[in-house]
Amino acid sequence: MLRTLDIRDMLLIDRLELSFGPGLNVLTGETGAGKSILLDCLGFVLGWRGRADQVRKGADQGEVQAVFDLPKGHPARDVLAEAGIAVEDDELILRRVNAADGRKTGWVNDRRVSGEVLRRLSEVLVELHGQHDDRGLLNPRGHRALLDAFAGLDMAAPRAAWSARRAAHAELAEAEASLAAARAEEEFLRHAVEELDKLAPEPGEEERLDVARRSMQGAERIREDVARALQLLGGDGAEGAMVDAARWLDGAAERAEGRLDDPISALSRALIELGEATQGVENALSAMDFDPHALEATEERLFALRALARKHDVLADDLAGLADDLRDRLQRIDAGESRIADLRKAVIAADAAYDTAADALTQARSTAAGQLDTAVMAELAPLKMERAVFETRVTAGEPGPEGRDAVAFTVATNPGAPAGPLDKIASGGELSRFLLALKVCLARGNDALVLIFDEIDRGVGGATADAVGRRLKTLAEGSQVLVITHSPQVAALGAGHFRVAKAVADGMTTSTVTPLDRDDRIAEIARMLAGDRVTAAATEAAISLLDG
Repeated sequence: MLRTLDIRDMLLIDRLELSFGPGLNVLTGETGAGKSILLDCLGFVLGWRGRADQVRKGADQGEVQAVFDLPKGHPARDVLAEAGIAVEDDELILRRVNAADGRKTGWVNDRRVSGEVLRRLSEVLVELHGQHDDRGLLNPRGHRALLDAFAGLDMAAPRAAWSARRAAHAELAEAEASLAAARAEEEFLRHAVEELDKLAPEPGEEERLDVARRSMQGAERIREDVARALQLLGGDGAEGAMVDAARWLDGAAERAEGRLDDPISALSRALIELGEATQGVENALSAMDFDPHALEATEERLFALRALARKHDVLADDLAGLADDLRDRLQRIDAGESRIADLRKAVIAADAAYDTAADALTQARSTAAGQLDTAVMAELAPLKMERAVFETRVTAGEPGPEGRDAVAFTVATNPGAPAGPLDKIASGGELSRFLLALKVCLARGNDALVLIFDEIDRGVGGATADAVGRRLKTLAEGSQVLVITHSPQVAALGAGHFRVAKAVADGMTTSTVTPLDRDDRIAEIARMLAGDRVTAAATEAAISLLDG
């Protein structure tokens, strides 16, 4: 419920403090008195665009503050929680300042917020209806939600089915794309696996081959030197020369009187050492024997490993793992068709589940549409529109989490006339009555919103105006209703009555709003009945309306 509205230096208002009560609150006044300014100021503090953007002439800034009751469980609490704003009591204070240069600043419970937060709060606090209102019942985009609320439909099942359907389709699309990409390189994969399997690389093999190759290459170079040394040591080499020397010395020893004994002994030892050295060199040379074909084979495999590693841009030690990975990718290709077949079955099942939920929604909406049409038609008769036809059309729409129906409220003002959208077919007065009848049927049990009707009774009078007023009063039994009205019948039914007037002082025009007691209400309603010259009969009629 809107408890208070405090306006300072906005448009034609100098300073205004209003307190509203529950039930039906009516605002009356002469044409041009500034009744709509109140709605403009309320729209400004609620963050609505294009509402009250002007600061009062001569003021530095304008300010509007609105105080709402916020009972437990009110949907505004969820909006506040999402915005990180704590609510410690049952009072919600909205304040917005408009600087003379156009800068706007908003607060919620003394915490600074953006205009977007204010607008989100407005959606759960206030609902405005008027002949040119595109935020409420005239907006076709909201008709399906209104019908669903009227029918009390539960969206849990269709939302879950839609989510499962989207997930199934997404998984299938991903699998098909993956398979298509894999098939594009299938020929390469099969050739690469065949090449890798033929080579059969092993981790660590490159290092082993490189060590063996370098060992064989080194042995080849050393063996040539050792063989050359063995040739010098044996045969006609050093050993032969030493044997000849020993024979010559032995022959001369008898005549040398012992002088050659030590050299001969040393030479004998040298021959023994030389024999051992020669034998060792022969053994080493024998051990250095290798097969040149083995070196060639080792080099060929080493070079093949390194070439394949360069081809795939990996280390040679990673070739075995690469082969396993490529084989896995081939297996996924081979298994892809089977998986896709399973996923297609899952998609069919998800589509069927969604279709079932959506069909159930369509049936429920069609049933509710008939019930709503009957209820609205029953409301139109007392509003002197018994010949008009209201129809809720449920047609095929885009699939989504809340079904695949498009809902539109259509009217025909006369039998046989073509039906069309509310705002295209009905005239101003007819439109007002259609909106009121529809709102009476849709608003039952919804006491969270403050309902505002801006001259919804324009163009009607007499018994029809009385019927309009009584339906507004009925609406006010479940929620707070604010009405700007020119109808004395509607004004007389208000639980609270405010008069809007315009005055000029010192060349400055200001609008004022005054709460009325019973006597003031009689005078105001009499003015509404009679015009500028209030007669006794008009006063009596006003009393009769108030006591009606």
